[in-house]
Amino acid sequence: MNFRNRHKQEAEVSTESLNDIMFFLLLFFLIASTMINPNIIKLTLPSTKQGTSIQNKAKVVIEAGKEGMFAVNHVQGIPFSALESAVALEVNRTGEKTVVLKMDNALSVQDLVDILQIGDKLGVKMVLKTKPATKQ
Repeated sequence: MNFRNRHKQEAEVSTESLNDIMFFLLLFFLIASTMINPNIIKLTLPSTKQGTSIQNKAKVVIEAGKEGMFAVNHVQGIPFSALESAVALEVNRTGEKTVVLKMDNALSVQDLVDILQIGDKLGVKMVLKTKPATKQ
C-alpha cells in the first residue's frame, strides 16, 4: 500500500503584473524628479550651543544684507564690486587678519562663497557669525 500522494500541488506566485507595476513606479519617479527644482532648497544658518566671542577680538566686520549692499565696520552702502577694496583697506588699517562675517539668512550660499573668495584672495581668516541656539 502506497499512501503517498501522487498529485502534489505546488504553490505558485504570479509575477506577471509586477513588471507593469515596476514600470509605472519608475515612470512616476522619473517625472517627479524632473519637476522638483533643486534651486529652491532653503538653507538655515547654523546655531551654536556655546560660542566664543571672537567679535571682541576682531576689528573688521562685514555685514551682508538682503538688498545686496554691504557694510564694512559700520560703513553702510558698499556695493559688491567695491567690497574687496574696502575690506583690504580695513585689514591694512587695523592690521587684523580675522574678519567676522554677518550674513542675512535670506542670502544664498553663492553670496557667502563670493565673500569667502574675497577673504581668500586677501589672505585673511573669515569667521561666520552664528546666532545662539534657542532653548526648546
